[in-house]
Amino acid sequence: MRLVGYLRVSTREQAEHGRGMDVQERAIRSYCRANHHRLVQICRDDGISGSNGVDSRQGLFDALALIAGGQADGFIVRDLDRLARNLSIQESILARVWKDSGHVYTAVDGEVLEDDPDDPQRTAMRQMRGVFAQLDAGLIRKRLREGRRLKAERGEYAGGAPPLGMKAEGKTLVENNQEQETLDLIKKLADDGLSLRDIATRLNQKGVKTKRGKEWYASSVARALDQIDPKRRQERQATRPNWRRLTR
Repeated sequence: MRLVGYLRVSTREQAEHGRGMDVQERAIRSYCRANHHRLVQICRDDGISGSNGVDSRQGLFDALALIAGGQADGFIVRDLDRLARNLSIQESILARVWKDSGHVYTAVDGEVLEDDPDDPQRTAMRQMRGVFAQLDAGLIRKRLREGRRLKAERGEYAGGAPPLGMKAEGKTLVENNQEQETLDLIKKLADDGLSLRDIATRLNQKGVKTKRGKEWYASSVARALDQIDPKRRQERQATRPNWRRLTR
């Protein structure tokens, strides 16, 4: 079967052991080899929350488009929380893939079978796991909010991770000169007409790293450009084809 691999890691998970893109990719490739599936493409969303919908995830959008266009028979993730950490988003994506006669696999549990009216327990067990993934994400956000409040009470910088081009010094944000140069380079490459993927390739060839010292992907370039020009994101989403229309 022709499968497209989908990898996702949130900003928080980028620093955690066992959640990196390379770990997910190895698990997916190993599963495909062992089960005689052909991996036709790997789509990635680097630094994207699993609570985000499809419209803010270029990698997932591309994976669904490949299935809708008949270039893949389904997709594979390491486990379902890589697909989504929001139950409604998880279920809507699964329903769309199944509507297009696609298949969904995880490297941990194998094929995620479609709902069967004669086996309601199948649906309940899948959705129960989705509920716990959503709960885990909510608890993490709660802890982060509490941590920021505590920092604010101590008079420390409490605005979360500084954006690319900035760094925290005590209670304030100041410019990070090296990262500002990276932003300037990204803007120049975009102004020259390079695509997001071409910009990522150029940055990686030059040895330029993301804020967390990782390689660049189209999704991380898109976020940097959105930071440079906040209006760009609204314009991009307004002009991008709707994934629901593509998969009908």
